[in-house]
Amino acid sequence: MPVYCEVALPVPLDRTFTYAAREEHAPVRGARVIAPFRNEKLIGVVTGVSETAPAEFEARSLEALLDEAPLLSEHLLKLAEWIAGYYLAPLGEVLRGMLPLMAEVRRTVYYRISDLGRDVLARSVEGADSHVSNARHGAPRKLSAEKQDLERRVLERLAEGEVVKVSTLRTATSATLTVLATMLRKKWIVRETSAVERDARRTERFAVLIPEARLPALTEKQQAILAELAACGGELPLAELRKKELSASTLQTLVRRGLVRVEERAAAFRLGGIEASTEPLNLNEVQMDSLSSIAAALGGFKPFLLHGVTGSGKTAVYLAAMQRALDRGMASILLVPEIGLTPQMAGLLDAAFGERVALLHSALTPEERTEQWRRIHRGEAPIVVGTRSAIFAPVPKLGLILVDEEHDQSYKQEETPRYNARDVAVMRAKLAEAVVVLGSATPSLESWQNSAQGKYTRIEMQDRVKGRPLPEVELIDMRREFQETGQEQLFSRALVEQTRQALERGEQALILLNRRGYSFAVICRACGTKLECENCAIALTHHKPPEGQEIAREGQRLECHYCGYRRTVPKRCPKCDSEHLYYLGAGSQQGEERLAEIFPGARIGRMDRDTVRGRHDLERLLARLHSGEINLLVGTQMIAKGHDIHGVTLVGVVGCDHALAMPDFRAAERVFQLMTQVSGRAGRGELTGRVVVQTYYPDHYAIVAASKHDYASFVERELKYRRWMHYPPFGVLANVLVQSQKLEEAAGWSAEIGKWFQKAAPEGVRVLGPCTAPIARIKGVYRFHLILKAASRKALNAALRGALAHADKAGVPRRNLVVDVDAQRLM
Repeated sequence: MPVYCEVALPVPLDRTFTYAAREEHAPVRGARVIAPFRNEKLIGVVTGVSETAPAEFEARSLEALLDEAPLLSEHLLKLAEWIAGYYLAPLGEVLRGMLPLMAEVRRTVYYRISDLGRDVLARSVEGADSHVSNARHGAPRKLSAEKQDLERRVLERLAEGEVVKVSTLRTATSATLTVLATMLRKKWIVRETSAVERDARRTERFAVLIPEARLPALTEKQQAILAELAACGGELPLAELRKKELSASTLQTLVRRGLVRVEERAAAFRLGGIEASTEPLNLNEVQMDSLSSIAAALGGFKPFLLHGVTGSGKTAVYLAAMQRALDRGMASILLVPEIGLTPQMAGLLDAAFGERVALLHSALTPEERTEQWRRIHRGEAPIVVGTRSAIFAPVPKLGLILVDEEHDQSYKQEETPRYNARDVAVMRAKLAEAVVVLGSATPSLESWQNSAQGKYTRIEMQDRVKGRPLPEVELIDMRREFQETGQEQLFSRALVEQTRQALERGEQALILLNRRGYSFAVICRACGTKLECENCAIALTHHKPPEGQEIAREGQRLECHYCGYRRTVPKRCPKCDSEHLYYLGAGSQQGEERLAEIFPGARIGRMDRDTVRGRHDLERLLARLHSGEINLLVGTQMIAKGHDIHGVTLVGVVGCDHALAMPDFRAAERVFQLMTQVSGRAGRGELTGRVVVQTYYPDHYAIVAASKHDYASFVERELKYRRWMHYPPFGVLANVLVQSQKLEEAAGWSAEIGKWFQKAAPEGVRVLGPCTAPIARIKGVYRFHLILKAASRKALNAALRGALAHADKAGVPRRNLVVDVDAQRLM
């Protein structure tokens, strides 16, 4: 007798799907299954099981059952359901984000030709131009001859009727994924997938010396391998032998002769991180009081806001609290906002807890993430550290959640499901009856207001450890700097001089220049045209080679930081044909070059997304900084977050205030937080610190408050403005984004939703828009948005659900609608 189960699939639909399963292989709630969905085989999670067959349709059978026992606990399933309801996200997409186990399933993509594709191919053979724009089947404009030829080759390769693997098809036709996606949209080809379970365990092959073997006559290369193995304790990974340029064929000869054997073992996982002291923590009185408050609450739900100035020793309190939880048999999760902080934190946790630590973040390979997740699930790693997705770590007995730098907007996911890990942490702690600690020197106004209302218990740490003073901050008015020097300089005279003095004293300095690349735009001086991305309504950023010049040179690289599009600098303006193309603005790459010119003897490093592309790059850079090999570091906001380098005595802040001109009600809060955080990198050792801030707004309240380390005065003024304008935390907000590759579709759909809001007039909800989004096009997709403000979250949620229901009836595809509740970015 079959049983029927509800399965949440990772598709943009707000519903689950019913499938049939044999009674002897009945799945349980929280287990994964492989289910057929249209032409795909998808991995879903079972949310319910029933013996009652659906009356309206005949249920399809499941392809495979991946787990005999629930993979997600009941409280994690409830958390997923809460996220789906709160953020209006499909439950299947929420659950996909909770389970980073894609390495355990091998998915293969195939293509086959459709009936429409056969018709197009036949007309092409007959000589008709089937690629011309067609309102029903084609693209909006005629394709180039090259793309037409690629499409014809794809159709010819698929014409036999069999499905072809995507890799085989691309090799045979040279078609790109973009070409295949275009043909899929035109319904000329059909996409199918298969999914089968695979062994995701990472293994490593070792060459092992057989000591009792008799040694015959050996060649020089064979002797070299045996000597290397003997010197390394009798065994060595094959990867290490290859690095030493020892021949693989020679090794195979030794294996055949019985002198060496090759073994396959489970690959070791290196936690990595910056090496930390193993000395026991010595907490001061304030830290002990903070720890006592947290430890006393273990065993039940209690949220804390830990407000401590930079350098007050919050990390030491985290570690001690995790040890207290561990002593009581409880697990802990520590969230950090960016991968950039995990090497330092991983090093501290490794020194404190050793093999009981697990690491979860996006820079791990799929196999590594699966391995770490499984360790946590088995209870082998009760200490978890990672970025926002680590909040879903399946720890068996959760007692403590710590959110470091809780104000950071990196905790907000910018793709579906658009959750904020800080808020999810509070809800998970509530469901698990655990303690949650939100820590920051500059708490978000939402968290601060919650503590003011008594929802969170506030813990204050107002002084740095060992009585160290906060750094003195000097504001440099760049308007006056220009008047006195008569020229626009990237670095002020005061910053250059104080950097020189710090380097001469053998100290280290950090310079924050919060833009990537060399220049953030290339502009024509004749007509004012900016060179823009062909896919996005945004200026291209210039990345120049080291030997480049100030004048824009033909052939140098321009890059879009949104879609990755690249092109070279043209010789002449594409609009007016002028040759007067110049760079505008300065990024971290230009900052590094200027500093090298000013301080030729300095050991300069750069930290941004161009120099740090993986976790090992970051570990190496931070190790060089900690060791003193780098004494002058320039970078984007990556350098501002949590790094504890005792040799840094000077911090320079360049261009931090440009965000004040952005159309964002959180602009002042973000500038204050960034200034305060980067200032906190100075003077964390025995020597006092100093900060030089270059600004065009020296009288702005956020700049003035940050220069005085005065969080209270900033909060008082900013909350007053927020209350007047009914912005968070005195109201709730959502951004509804309508997008399409066709401008008329995006505009029409947004107008349709806007008319519904006008007609429905949901009580207590104010709707702004629809209008073009500040960035009107990204990755070839046109964007319109509506901003919803409400005093009540219940009213906001009801209005959004009503709009989604109307959009569904009006034929607006769900995948073209993005609902961002508690939006952090409105661009």
